[in-house]
Amino acid sequence: MKRVAILTSSRADYGIYLPLLNAFKQDAYFDLKIIAFGTHLSPFHGYTLNQIIKDGFEVSYQIESMLAGDTANAISTTMALTALKFADFWRDHQHNFDLVFCLGDRYEMFAAVTAGISFNIPFAHLHGGEKTLGAIDNIFRHAITLASKYHFVSCEAHAKRVSELIESDKNIFNIGSLSLDNLKTLQILSKEEFFARFGVDLNQPTILVTVHPETIFPEENFAHADELAKTLLGLENYQVLITLPNADTNGSVIRSRFMQLPAESNQRIRCYENLGSQGYFTAMKYCAFLLGNTSSGIIEAASFSKWVINLGNRQEGRQQSDNTLNIPFEEEKILQMINKIEQCPDYLGTNVYFKTNVAKKILTILKEKL
Repeated sequence: MKRVAILTSSRADYGIYLPLLNAFKQDAYFDLKIIAFGTHLSPFHGYTLNQIIKDGFEVSYQIESMLAGDTANAISTTMALTALKFADFWRDHQHNFDLVFCLGDRYEMFAAVTAGISFNIPFAHLHGGEKTLGAIDNIFRHAITLASKYHFVSCEAHAKRVSELIESDKNIFNIGSLSLDNLKTLQILSKEEFFARFGVDLNQPTILVTVHPETIFPEENFAHADELAKTLLGLENYQVLITLPNADTNGSVIRSRFMQLPAESNQRIRCYENLGSQGYFTAMKYCAFLLGNTSSGIIEAASFSKWVINLGNRQEGRQQSDNTLNIPFEEEKILQMINKIEQCPDYLGTNVYFKTNVAKKILTILKEKL
């Protein structure tokens, strides 16, 4: 039996991990441990640790290190505190795991991994080699890549970039996007079930909105929030379903402006901290299109035949399918793009991130390598 741990710090990475977690749970060859930290333990962000437990997983370790603020100083302090907490954790558990999975590019994930370097913790990184020029996450993602022993990437271009970073072709596996395995295993809710759970009627034309702050120029988030709020209030032919932003620098600017919109729109616009993977993918399936700057629009939406209006620079540099329509945070351009989508509602192309049986492939590779 191989001892494998999963580092999960947010609702976003947990949703991507889910097919892999299920695969580990069903395979007696692996002893799975979940290490939860970051916004999972934050009541302000919905305390999404409960979702992990509700899905039937045991959380072996909980490490609390998030601050409530989102200033640059608060983010840096959170990184320092997370690294400090994980320094003690890795000291006490450095011989407990044959492999530790980490995912993506979050600053708290970077801190947890960085603290493990001096203990020679064997990390496996998912979604390395990607590029997001509108966010400081590039630095964190590439640093996590350099700290990792195994690399499970989402497409060939990202495999090449990882190879350049680590100056080797060793242990790089182009497996596609793990989150797309959810499309095969996750039970999508009916419109009636979604209404019963969230109070939103998906029979009405719906825009699914997720906007995270741009962290390269965080001062621009004020203008972005106001411009998008004005645009959404004017879209009276649509109901708007907003999932609130993650814990990044100046994320509260966008959050607080969005939280005013339900009252301003007579509840035509609704805000949710967390829909969960099942709820979110159900909303994606039945919505008219996606609007915002989230990676789920870049990676998953094409597999639901959905167009994505991708705003600003946060996702600039990431590989995209042809369903992604890139424009700035400008009302006129957003309205023009919506009109274009209305002429051809369904995206009929392919998804550059899609490969079959990703979780199964990861387990097969691990059985050969560990």
